[in-house]
Amino acid sequence: MRIEHLSLTNFRNYARLEFSPPAARPIVLCGENAQGKTSALEAIYYLATSSSPYTTSDRQLIHWRTEGDPIPFARLSAELSNMRGDYEKLDITLMLDMSGGAPRFKKSVKHNNVEKRVRDVLGMLNVVLFLPQDLSLVEGSPSDRRRFMNATLTQVNVDYFLALNEYEKILPQRNALLRRIAEKRAHAVELEYWDEQLARQGAAIIAGRQRFLRELEPKARVTHQALTGGRETLSLNYLPSFMPVAEAEGGQLSFDVLGLDLNRQLAPEEIMPQFVERLAAQRKEAIRRGQTVAGPHRDELRLRINERDCGLYGSRGQARTAVMALKFAELEWMRDQLAEYPLFLLDEVVAELDSSRRRYLLDRLDGQAQTLLTTTELDIFDARFLERAQIYRVENGQISQLESNTNMV
Repeated sequence: MRIEHLSLTNFRNYARLEFSPPAARPIVLCGENAQGKTSALEAIYYLATSSSPYTTSDRQLIHWRTEGDPIPFARLSAELSNMRGDYEKLDITLMLDMSGGAPRFKKSVKHNNVEKRVRDVLGMLNVVLFLPQDLSLVEGSPSDRRRFMNATLTQVNVDYFLALNEYEKILPQRNALLRRIAEKRAHAVELEYWDEQLARQGAAIIAGRQRFLRELEPKARVTHQALTGGRETLSLNYLPSFMPVAEAEGGQLSFDVLGLDLNRQLAPEEIMPQFVERLAAQRKEAIRRGQTVAGPHRDELRLRINERDCGLYGSRGQARTAVMALKFAELEWMRDQLAEYPLFLLDEVVAELDSSRRRYLLDRLDGQAQTLLTTTELDIFDARFLERAQIYRVENGQISQLESNTNMV
């Protein structure tokens, strides 16, 4: 999967950009801060996921110069190719919409110039994004780790995307009903409908996460052992907010490890009735608190090194190694799902790594995945990497190829 051409209009720093990145060489975008390096990666990520990793407000994506325009808008467009030789075009337009009275930004998605829904274009473009702040996958809150699982799964699994989308609609409605019940403005029997709806979508999410982590873990372990010289073993510990159990002869058998056993897959149909039971059992507490206290919105993922929680007991260096292993595993897992590599986007990551991790990272960028890296300084890259990379200068919202790969001119 490759981007043959990227076109941006009024997106972040770019009033207008036309950029045709090479396919087989690592691409380094070099320049000072606030010139547009990160915005170029953000645009690619937005085309793949219809969301930004940096903001939840689409308004912030639109170039400041449109502030006084009658209808501010931004347009992102990419011409794509895959290993089969297919060529496709993907467009997203963000535009101020006044038709409903209150102003809001409307998102228009097109595939080959035909209007589509977001769900219809999932999988056309896939990316793995590696950021310095990805240390939050070890040190951050549970929501950071849930976001990692969701961002990966929604790119390749339409059923997961639909279940997550519905779950995020149902959850606030159930919570609002819980508050009305607490205020004696509704009856608890009304929860039965919402419990079933929430459990159906939640079960699909839990099953999807379990399968994803089960397939991801061995890939991450291989990379992690290579980075640590075989001295450390990485494992992933999935902790749903309620623990479904597997059926066994003679009754139910709980998993004998803390967390959902990644070696034993439960189907959504097995998880759903257990989820419904848990919601019913927690009903009094949920009404008292006015919120749903169990479900995928409260799931946790822990990274463990030699069976010790990396977030609690690991060093900063161990956290960086674990995250790096996780990102390479994500890249390989996506390749397995798609039968070709996604794009690999690295935003100021290289400067954050020590020499051994940097060398390992750069040696792995072998051209199989179209790769874009950003940096403020080229001297952190070794000469061998620069010889096989294509270097571009980013300045004032313009991208231009350097004649020399060894210095900024």
